[in-house]
Amino acid sequence: MKWEKLIKDFKNYLIIERNLSKNTIDSYLFDIEKLKSFLNSENLKINPLKINESIAKEFIYQISKKVKSSTQARIISGIKRFYDYIILEELIAENPFQNIETPKIGTKLPVTLTTKEIDKIINSIDFNSKNKLRNTALLEVLYSCGLRVSELITLKISDLFFKESLIKVTGKGNKERFVPISNEAKNYIDKYIIQKRRSQKIKKGHEDTLFINERGSGLSRVMIYLIISDLNKKADIKKKIGPHTFRHSFATHLLENGADLITIQNMLGHENIVTTERYLHVNKKHLLKSMSKFHPRNNM
Repeated sequence: MKWEKLIKDFKNYLIIERNLSKNTIDSYLFDIEKLKSFLNSENLKINPLKINESIAKEFIYQISKKVKSSTQARIISGIKRFYDYIILEELIAENPFQNIETPKIGTKLPVTLTTKEIDKIINSIDFNSKNKLRNTALLEVLYSCGLRVSELITLKISDLFFKESLIKVTGKGNKERFVPISNEAKNYIDKYIIQKRRSQKIKKGHEDTLFINERGSGLSRVMIYLIISDLNKKADIKKKIGPHTFRHSFATHLLENGADLITIQNMLGHENIVTTERYLHVNKKHLLKSMSKFHPRNNM
């Protein structure tokens, strides 16, 4: 079977049956292209069904000299998923990458901001900027609701349920969830819509998109990163931050103030509670206070 046909079928499987996001699918396809490039460089003109463990090990050895461990681990994971699909289709009996060990990667704790740092970043928005209301509103939403950047840029006006203080978020795999929104974020969204957005000319297809650029279309992921990077420099925060930092801060501050992990998991849209549990490691002082306050042995 040719590569093109199998990759196309795999992509359809990820879209239709696995219901994965475009970014995740693109990542898997990118990993497969790495394998194809290796085969071409070695002049190995074989179809994916003929790859054996020996070729798999040589491929991993070659990429290990070019990429860091985290990238290597992702590539191995992506290709394993590809061959798991081929097995599912009963085209081969064994996954040639099954016995390839993934490099051990140390757990990296997420960078978070204090409430003072978040206020400092938001206050760094130029008062005379034509996008002051929009940028303030989107930062308040990132922090208030803990959204991923992909969820922020696809947020629609019809997703706002302000009477109930909720917004509807479309997350990974097009899974929808409702997340509470703060009064501060609601106020800035209202101001942005009334004082700025209503006076803009909106491009067709973006009539319901909440955050739009000066050309009347939705913001890109890159634009959000640039906005935050610029404000971080102005605020002189000595941390490397991005949109996800506000999400991490949202979760950490909820935990510090007594929210339980299941509630935080639901609001973040994590499928696995293990993903949420990493926030337990962020603030050890909070854990020690909880231990001191709530454990029965400390009350004797």
